[in-house]
Formats: sequence, structure tokens, C-alpha cells
Amino acid sequence: MGSKLLYYFILIPISRLPYLFIYLLSDFVFLILFKIIGYRKKVVFRNLKNSFPNKTDKEIKSIMNKFYHHLCDVILESLKGFTISEKQLRKRLIIRNSNLINEIALNNKGVILVGGHINNWEICAQGVSLYSNHKCVAIYKPLSNKFFNSKIINSRSKYGLLLTPMKEARKLFENSISDKAIIFGSDQSPSNPKNAYWMKFLNQDTGVLFGAEKYAVEHDLPVVYVRIFKMKRGFYEVEYELVTNESSKSKHGEITEKFTKMIEADIVKNPEYWLWSHKRWKHKKPQTNN
Repeated sequence: MGSKLLYYFILIPISRLPYLFIYLLSDFVFLILFKIIGYRKKVVFRNLKNSFPNKTDKEIKSIMNKFYHHLCDVILESLKGFTISEKQLRKRLIIRNSNLINEIALNNKGVILVGGHINNWEICAQGVSLYSNHKCVAIYKPLSNKFFNSKIINSRSKYGLLLTPMKEARKLFENSISDKAIIFGSDQSPSNPKNAYWMKFLNQDTGVLFGAEKYAVEHDLPVVYVRIFKMKRGFYEVEYELVTNESSKSKHGEITEKFTKMIEADIVKNPEYWLWSHKRWKHKKPQTNN
């Protein structure tokens, strides 16, 4: 009952606010989250310090300040996603070169889209199907709260996105995927470090989720990186970049290395837009792995 009250009497009324008030509320949430509560400040500081060892504490704290402002915007914009119209979504999310994957669709071939938690990944997931000739399917990790899990699925999928739980990803690939664009978020910490691909990422030994490469190679699917730009508050643009068109010919780890380096380059360019509050490096590299 608590979840329903929170959703219907707090989250939905907030979602229906005009964007002017959404951002006023975001500024207020920033004060609470960063200045008063200090949500995961130690995690954020440590992640930034280890990723940018040459930056001073003053520079790190400046990035932290910008990061929390952006994080609060993403939280409030995600709430807006519960009630956003298609017209408003198309206005606030533009894909610059959708022809890159739509030409793949014309050849009756599926594609794997990989990206990271940079800028507003939620609005990208919600709107990507509006620009695609494929059926877009996102691999996701379900929430433990069944009520909110269903509401978030409804929000993400209302403009065409399909969602498949991580545990059922293999079943997805057992059927025809020639008409699908399958979306992987590939910058989060793997649940099992022994199954990850290990590489240097942001100056640290990092286990990277290997599913995108695994399925791309098995089914010889093109891999495309999804780069998200924040133009200004509430407005985002996406640009696709081909990682490989010959997955089956790639060496082990080659695809993962390439798109992870793309993610890293985007983070280094605008560090405040990545999800630093995530405990990305909670696993240590197993000595038996690559």
C-alpha cells in the first residue's frame, strides 16, 4: 500500500508539473541530497579520485557538485517520464543519425546497441523506438519492488520499447532477432566478476559485462554505440557510432574493449554526466581471469 500511495499521490503529481517547476524541485532536491544528506558522497569522491588521480581535491569537488546537480535533474526528468507525451518526448530527445541502424533493418538484420549511464539514459530508452525501424528490446535488471517494477516497465515501454529481464536474455536470442535492436547497458558492475571481461577503465582494473559481445559474436550482429549529448536542461540528442559490422570475425574482447573505450572517452570529456554514485569497482580482479 505504501508504494501505491507514494506513486499516485506524490510521484504522479510531480510528474505532471510543468518543466519550470520540475527544475525548481530538482534544485531543492540537490540541496537535500548533496548538502544535507550527502548521498553516497564518499563513494562518489572515491570513484572520481581513483578515476582522475591527477586532479586536485578542489577539481574533484567541483565535478561532484556538477554531478549531483545533473543526477537530480535525471531523477526528476525520469519522474516526468511517467506522464510525458510523445510530442514532448520527440521534442526533448532527437536522434541525429537514425539512418545508421535503420539501414541495417532494411537488410533484414538485427543490431546490438550498447551504451552507458551517461546523461539521461532513461529518456533515451523511452524514446529510441520512435526513431527505429527495428523492434527495440532493452535488457534490464528487475526491481525487487514488484509494484514499482511494473510501473517503470509501463513508463519505459509506452512508446514501443520492449523489455527483457537479464536472466531471460538467452531466450530472446533463441528466437528470430533479424527485426530487433537489442539494447545493453554495459557500464555497470557485473554480478559475477569471474564472468566479466577485465580491462583498464578510468585508470582501474574493471570487470565489464560481456553479454553484448557474446551475443554479437554468436549471431554475427553489428554493434552500435549509443552516445547521448546533453544540449541543455531537459534536452538530449543521440548519435550512433558503429563499433563493428563484422562481429564474428573479431578477436575475444575486441568489441568490449572498443565500446568501453568509447564510454570512457565520453566520461573523460564530461565527467559530471556519468553515474558516479554507482559502486562500479566493488569487485576485485580474479587472478585467474584475463
